Amino acid sequence: MSQNDLDKIDRRILMELQRNGRISNQDLADRVSLSPSPCLRRVRRLEEEGYIESYVALVNPDKVGLKLLAYVTIRLNKVFRSTHAPVSDFARDVQTWPEVVECYAMSGDMDYLLRVQVRDLAEFSRFAMDKLMQHPAVVDMRSSFTLQRIKETTELLI
Repeated sequence: MSQNDLDKIDRRILMELQRNGRISNQDLADRVSLSPSPCLRRVRRLEEEGYIESYVALVNPDKVGLKLLAYVTIRLNKVFRSTHAPVSDFARDVQTWPEVVECYAMSGDMDYLLRVQVRDLAEFSRFAMDKLMQHPAVVDMRSSFTLQRIKETTELLI
């Protein structure tokens, strides 16, 4: 099933579940104007087909002491001598760094964009100096720190 195969009810189900993943099937069915059984079948199909990847609790980083959010761009040395390619080495290694909550391969001047969530500037400095800048494939790193959250959502417009 492609995105174009989603009907209006499927889209409404996805929107409601993005707003509240803990909604009961009965309440979801009511909101999308279905009876509970067909609603549940649609949700299960959307899960099986990969439209719904998972259900999670979004934790407030400030409440758990992770008050510093940084966006870091990374440029790799493309001719790095290794048994692996520098891109695959870095992509593998970034998976082990809990400070990195998102990582994207990018077009343009930099190779990767990282979203890094840590307690404070001292912890960021340790992470940057001990992990990022010590990685043999990294040749340049630039970081920007958030000053204020203006908008943050996990909802996709469907």
